[in-house]
Amino acid sequence: MRALLLVDVQYDFLPDGALGVPDGDQIIPVLNKVQEKFPLVVATQDWHPQNHGSFASNHPGKKQFETTELGGLEQILWPDHCVNGTRGAEFSRDLNMHAVEAIFRKGTDPRIDSYSGFFDNGKKKSTGLADYLKGRGVTSVYMGGLAADFCVGFTALDSKECGFETFVLEDATRPIDPEGWTKMKQSILDNGGKIISSSDL
Repeated sequence: MRALLLVDVQYDFLPDGALGVPDGDQIIPVLNKVQEKFPLVVATQDWHPQNHGSFASNHPGKKQFETTELGGLEQILWPDHCVNGTRGAEFSRDLNMHAVEAIFRKGTDPRIDSYSGFFDNGKKKSTGLADYLKGRGVTSVYMGGLAADFCVGFTALDSKECGFETFVLEDATRPIDPEGWTKMKQSILDNGGKIISSSDL
């Protein structure tokens, strides 16, 4: 069985959001349209506490997009975004959520960031997404969302590592940095993932 995974289609990642992805809103009609082609639709949601260690505001003297160390890993310092309970953490009202059967929240531990929908960046804790999908008999995971070069890309890499046939719908995602997406795309392909268009479904 195949499943569609909607990655972090939240206000803070849309244009004008705290960490807005250029043209990020353009993926929503694509994701809405393809949902009918899948027997299972699930979503991930960035869900940070206010004291999250990835926020530049929690590191006096540091600026946004500088790097530091968090959980033993190099960490980009982001603007405060997707703080749990705020509007910025909500799914876009333009995204059709009626078919979504389960939501997996990530980035909840202030001590480590979590780009992937499957694990935190240090792979210390699982979100339960892989077990859920396997329990439903899913063998192929198709995904879109935000942002291509971070949360979608790392989710795709972990999806492949968890044993799923993995497809990224390129017209259903947008990057923060186009150059970063070029590198991430190559990494996905090198690891056996596939980059396709929604028209290929």
